[in-house]
Amino acid sequence: MVLDLEKRTYLFVTGASRGIGQRMSIEVAAKLKPGSIIVLLARSEQGLLNTKESIEALGNNVKVYTYSTDLSLVTATQFRELLEKSLKGVKISDFERAFIIHNAGTVGDVSKSAVDVSDANVWQQYYYVNVFSVISLNCEFFRVFSGTPKVVVNITSKCGIEPFASMSFYCSGKAAREMYFRVLATEQALDNVVVLNYAPGAIDTEMTEQVQRESTNKELVGLFKKQRDNKTMLTPEQTTAKFLQVLQEQKFKTGDHVDYYDE
Repeated sequence: MVLDLEKRTYLFVTGASRGIGQRMSIEVAAKLKPGSIIVLLARSEQGLLNTKESIEALGNNVKVYTYSTDLSLVTATQFRELLEKSLKGVKISDFERAFIIHNAGTVGDVSKSAVDVSDANVWQQYYYVNVFSVISLNCEFFRVFSGTPKVVVNITSKCGIEPFASMSFYCSGKAAREMYFRVLATEQALDNVVVLNYAPGAIDTEMTEQVQRESTNKELVGLFKKQRDNKTMLTPEQTTAKFLQVLQEQKFKTGDHVDYYDE
């Protein structure tokens, strides 16, 4: 089955101010029909405005809204208000599809081992940003677009299915997040909902720079350094191109984990 992206769509992207969130926002927007609405969420207001400017330069007559938000503080009520604000004066029935990309996330403290952090508050703060806020937003998204065909993308990682030393925050958070979306896919299997857990590979972004700079995992640091030195680390453009291919070919089953390097 081919997934046609050229529909009048309500698109919501988190972490849309830079990196793959920014690139995915622009590339998906380029395929949408006029009258679509695109909502961009991140902390950096300037980064969001840059993404908005790039989308508007496409000239395909879509509306773009930006919201600078700290995911460590936002509540379900605020998510609901944000969604409703972006839909003011618009009928939900006008949209052929609602599409959300859960991209925002942090890597956590990679200088500590799995037994170094015993403070539950530190773990709670990490999970609030990377798991709880994601679930909260997704629930409100489904309530607002209850009768609309939906595509739900969770940006995951190989770290969600394989352990890496120094990455206890990131690995456990990605694993929890991915399992939530797998359960969602199982529950929504007959309701015109497509769920994809997409692992974009190691990308040349600030996140991998942080890992290379701070991680105690010498093997991982060495791998990232080698990829950067050899110019073989993936770019946001490369992984976004594969992401669009995966979506449009739709060879995966809803809820599947699909990696950039999968055939």
